[in-house]
Amino acid sequence: MGSGGWAKSRKAARSWMATAFVTLRVIVLAALVGPFTAEAQPVGKLPRVGVIWEGATTPSPATGFRQGLRELGYTEGQNILVEHRHTAGRFDQVPKLATELIALGVDVLVVFGTTSAQSAKAVTSTVPIVFALAGDPVGSGLVASLAQPGGNATGLSNLVSELSGKQLEILKTALPRVSRIGVLYNPVNPAGRVAVEEARASARTLAVELQVQEVRQPNEMAHAFSVLRARRAGAVLVVSDAVFAPVSELAKLAVQSRLPAIYGSRLFPEAGGLFGYGPSFTEDLRLAASYVDKILKGAKPADLPVQQPTKIEFVINMEAAKALRLNVPQQLLLRADAVIQ
Repeated sequence: MGSGGWAKSRKAARSWMATAFVTLRVIVLAALVGPFTAEAQPVGKLPRVGVIWEGATTPSPATGFRQGLRELGYTEGQNILVEHRHTAGRFDQVPKLATELIALGVDVLVVFGTTSAQSAKAVTSTVPIVFALAGDPVGSGLVASLAQPGGNATGLSNLVSELSGKQLEILKTALPRVSRIGVLYNPVNPAGRVAVEEARASARTLAVELQVQEVRQPNEMAHAFSVLRARRAGAVLVVSDAVFAPVSELAKLAVQSRLPAIYGSRLFPEAGGLFGYGPSFTEDLRLAASYVDKILKGAKPADLPVQQPTKIEFVINMEAAKALRLNVPQQLLLRADAVIQ
């Protein structure tokens, strides 16, 4: 073979080797990158959770719900989608909002308060519902029993009916001479009716007369305080209900009416009210996230027992006490979990 033939042969060999090297490199890279790329791809759709808030905006205790999700490894927008909706104080909007969220394909529906939970349950019997702050889940028909809910709803009870007696005791301790105490409640809420009966039983023991006033809509609150003033009530117990969601407005009305008031959560003294005694909403919402997690992992609401509050808070606002010209007894100050100056 001449020199020209050898040159062509060597050139062809180098070309073949270069091609083979490139091919081998591609195969190796594909083997290395392929599995990583497959793992990086999202598997299926992200779980979607619908949340219906009872105010015009997302309340501050919602940080507890978000914290609960983070503790369980969820990050909104990354491995879970959370659809927030607000009733703006119009509780008749709950069925509409629940229907809207169900149409979006939510895997779990989260609601707050007994009335909202009832409305959501009337809309669907299949989509899992997690409720928080429900006053009387059994009596209101949300669950068959606390231990075995038996349907598509479960969650947390705020024990409203069992707290009203303690709340009256606090008012009587702060105002030992008071003989009439007003009670504001929403008769539409079954838990509210139970709470009033509990308050009546405690009132007999404390030798005080109750002046019970119904409030069915937020715009009825001012009238309710006027009625209690006319009936010479010396203090007010506000039974927890979504109708009292305008927290700042209600706290302001009580102070302006010169009526020391106790409410079912610390949200009210934080907004200018006098006393707050009840479950920690922030903690309840954190626990609600654990129900969402269990359901997303395959648990059935029917098998998840309803939990009772794990933390009861007593908070006093000293600015409100000053405005009401009330000297808060030392025994209450020592008992408080927080005193707002």
